[in-house]
Amino acid sequence: MRAGCFCSLLFYVWLTPLLLLLHRIKASGLKLRFCTNETQATRENFVKKLQGMGFDISVAEVTAPAPAACRILKERSLRPHLLVHNDLVPEFAEIDKANPNCVVIGDAAENFTYANLNEAFRVLIGMEKPVLISLGRGRYYKETDGLKLDVGAYMKALEYACDVQAEVVGKPAEKFFESALAEMGVPAQQAIMIGDDIVNDVGGAQRCGMRAVQVRTGKYRPCDENHPHVKPDAYVNNLAEAVDVILQQL
Repeated sequence: MRAGCFCSLLFYVWLTPLLLLLHRIKASGLKLRFCTNETQATRENFVKKLQGMGFDISVAEVTAPAPAACRILKERSLRPHLLVHNDLVPEFAEIDKANPNCVVIGDAAENFTYANLNEAFRVLIGMEKPVLISLGRGRYYKETDGLKLDVGAYMKALEYACDVQAEVVGKPAEKFFESALAEMGVPAQQAIMIGDDIVNDVGGAQRCGMRAVQVRTGKYRPCDENHPHVKPDAYVNNLAEAVDVILQQL
């Protein structure tokens, strides 16, 4: 990677004390975007949590699935049945939800009960042309108490039951990354994604024309390095190493 090739940085954030790294990136003049599939909180509350930890971050610097889904719903006059986390519901406050003609599914956590999934199934199966919008396609994610099933597992269940293909608006969808790039005003060839998810972070970004670095933390598994379809442009052991590599190219 040659000096001067990075004009922006899409940065996947884990909630850990990374204040000095963030300061170094911003001080370098690189454009920065926090790309998250967070669907258990509104974007405002997500940012407040980071700010409370000392991060210098604004809502405008975060690309998240729910606002993107709301734009689609308005553009297509869709009225969603929501299967999402209770804390995410305020994102859809301005959306008409009467007489649903689609289902929006996110990481609903404890709301992923049989009754709630079956209700979403009934909404979809009753449509002539069912519309399922998923706020991501992740298989699992990591929290302090271990790995947990992500929205993708439940999305696949509804796809199978209703013979429908979901429209994914979070990572790894190309439109998600294209939206972040457009907001920064840079082409894909001048951006790099840093993330721990071989499919959603690395694979999604590369399909959009970006380069991508996988961090060997979080969701990373050693078997990722033998993935049959996705090959990161580089591996790093932690985010500090990733930032070092990028800033050395300026």
